[in-house]
Amino acid sequence: MILADFDYARPASLDEAIALLAGAPGARVLAGGQSLLPGLRTGADRARLLVDVRHLAPLRGVERAGGELRIGALTTLAELAAHPLVRAEAPELAAAARANGDPQVRNLGTVGGNLAVDGRPTDLPVAAIAAGARAELAGPGATAEVPAEELAASGVPAGRVLTALLVPAAGGAAAFEKTADRATRYPLCAAAVRITPDGPRIAVTGATPRALRLRGVEERLRGGPYTTAEVLAAFRAEPRELFVPGRGTSAEYLGHLAGVLTARALARAADHSSA
Repeated sequence: MILADFDYARPASLDEAIALLAGAPGARVLAGGQSLLPGLRTGADRARLLVDVRHLAPLRGVERAGGELRIGALTTLAELAAHPLVRAEAPELAAAARANGDPQVRNLGTVGGNLAVDGRPTDLPVAAIAAGARAELAGPGATAEVPAEELAASGVPAGRVLTALLVPAAGGAAAFEKTADRATRYPLCAAAVRITPDGPRIAVTGATPRALRLRGVEERLRGGPYTTAEVLAAFRAEPRELFVPGRGTSAEYLGHLAGVLTARALARAADHSSA
């Protein structure tokens, strides 16, 4: 076991946490710790300072704000999966949270931690992208909002804290499907969809280098109906290099699996939207 050499701080407020992060290169936020702490033990992660934000109440909870949900970054995956507002208005996020790990992981892991994990696929980013969600990032003197897809591509900038996920309400017209890697329970492939008046929003992770919105597939499926044959044909038209082979799988297999999972999710979302 590698014993990491780092300092620890427990700020009294969000402003103090931001100041600590801005003033200490190499500082990391400690929330649920489900990914960070194992990484520190093995040497896969490094930190000069751990800024513990687990006690900061403003970063926790779910509330409706206008036509969207504001989900605090410290909300646990278990709380997200069970929350009635999330289940009713952002079902793809609730399903992604339920699919994450096991009960112990869901009871400790947080929304912010799952969204901010770097270097491995997790469940929430793909659902957040399909939902058209935005990440709220607090930094010195300002708060910014960035699309979930941008967060998945670039991560949380140094010196900023992911404070909340802002999710447009969709009713039941959304769904999530996953095939897990048996060894790690991370997604071998996961797909999330949301049916909007402009057509489907579709995102995939695990099979791709990162969580991605598949605009080409969306355009081919615009207008529906979303039969399995049509969805698989839309995925076959995507460039093969979009799908990254690994863990004993080929790019062709992962592209097909992504299409199958997307077809299942679209069928479930369409059923809910017509109910």
